[in-house]
This record gives sequence, C-alpha cells and structure tokens, in this order.
Amino acid sequence: MLLRTILAATAAATAAATALLVPATAAHAEPTTTTATATSAAEAGTADATQALAAANADPVVVVGGLIGISIAYEPIAARLRADGYRVSIYQLPNLGFGDIRESARALSSYVDQVRAATGAAKVDLVTHSEGGLVSRWYVKFLGGAAKVDQYVSLGSPQQGTYVANIINFLGLGSCAGIVACQQMSIGSSFLADLNGGDDTPGAVRWTTVRTWQDELVRPVDNAALADGATNVLVQAWCPLRIVGHLTLILDGTTYSVVRQVLAGAAIRPNCFAL
Repeated sequence: MLLRTILAATAAATAAATALLVPATAAHAEPTTTTATATSAAEAGTADATQALAAANADPVVVVGGLIGISIAYEPIAARLRADGYRVSIYQLPNLGFGDIRESARALSSYVDQVRAATGAAKVDLVTHSEGGLVSRWYVKFLGGAAKVDQYVSLGSPQQGTYVANIINFLGLGSCAGIVACQQMSIGSSFLADLNGGDDTPGAVRWTTVRTWQDELVRPVDNAALADGATNVLVQAWCPLRIVGHLTLILDGTTYSVVRQVLAGAAIRPNCFAL
C-alpha cells in the first residue's frame, strides 16, 4: 500500500531536468494612471523587490525528496521558492530512496557540499518531504550537517516511524518486501532508535515540522513531530477545514505559507486561504 499510493501519484510525471540554483527575478508592479494606485503599486513593488533581494542573499534551499520522489514531483514547491527569489535545487534520493537511509544521507552530504561550493554559501536550508526528512536528520546529526544547515523544514516525515511500514510486515510481505528504507521507517526500528536517541534536534539548526491529520502514510500523525525545541505545526490546528494529504503537502498553499515564513525567519502564522 505504501508503494502503490506513492507510485500512483508519481506515475504520470514525465522526466525533466531540474535547473540547479536558478534565482527568480523580482516582481515589479505595473504603473497605473491614478496617483493613489500608482503609489500602492510602487509600495508593493518595493516590498516585492526587498523580499526578492533578501531571498537572493539568503541560504540556498535544497528540496529533499522522499521515497519514489522523482525530481519533477517537487518542481511545484521549487517553483514557488524560486518565485520568492530563492536559489533552489532538488535532491532526488539515490535509487529513489529504496536503499539504506544512512547511505542516502552520505550522498546528501556530498550534494550539499556541491551546492555550497557552487554558491559560495556557508550554509543551506533544507525543505524535506517524507523519507527525505529522515535522510536530512541523519546527515545533520551524524555526518557534520549541523555546521552546514541553517534551517530544516520537514513535511510529513515519519520522525518516529509509521505503522504503515509495520502493516506491510503484518500482511505477510516479509520484512517490508525487502525494502531497506521501509524497514528503517517501521516503528521500533534500530535506525529510528539511533536517530531519535538523545537530542533529536542537534546543533544550532532551526527545526520545524509540518504535519496534517489527513496524512495517509504517516500514522499516527503525531509521529511526524520532533521534540527538544522544534517548532511543530499541525495544519488543522490553524486551519481546521483544510484537507491536505501526504503527497499534497508539497503542493498545498497553506503548507507553503509555513515554509515561506520559516525561511524568512518570520513568526509562523499559516495562511488558511493560500492556494
């Protein structure tokens, strides 16, 4: 069920090359004939330009995909970030995330170093989805990422594991049908014991998680939260009528409003009406 759900959502995606570190241009308000409107447009243009300038000077953002998360599936959230002026790249997990999460974290470490070298940035911000959140945490906690990551945002990551992975075992498909990452995301796995042992949010990284009641792959839903000073955002705690599934976390406007506020260092106040 875990693989079928994700494959169904990504089967229609076509392969495309994702541009690495493409900055967005600042938006400018068009002039109008009335003085009042022209003033408002100028003010809006100035605000947009200021925001774009701040984003362009901010840490580069690496969007870290999840299990079977091909790069093109994350282009919508990357496009939003570029439109806000951020330098963005998408990291697709090796072997689509089927293998050892620790190995994926080692590959992420090399990728982050490439991004830092290409941009001259000392640190990056990580926006992660599903398994990508665990990969990124292993990198930060055990592979020196605490010195290279400024902000971490996870969207629907099974931080404490998920019963969905355990159910695959229960249904007689063996140990997660032989998928190592699934085994590691099972509640009670030795991998999660190591990852969550001691401080689960090490370093000076700003840790934020976003979860949704309608997440069909992370159960129980609260397993997508962290402790030790992390900011944990439940979408429906702010927007009770908002329906967001596991896969649509990367498409949802309210979720993106949280990501945007975190990266800007602003107070988190989700926009319940964002598209």
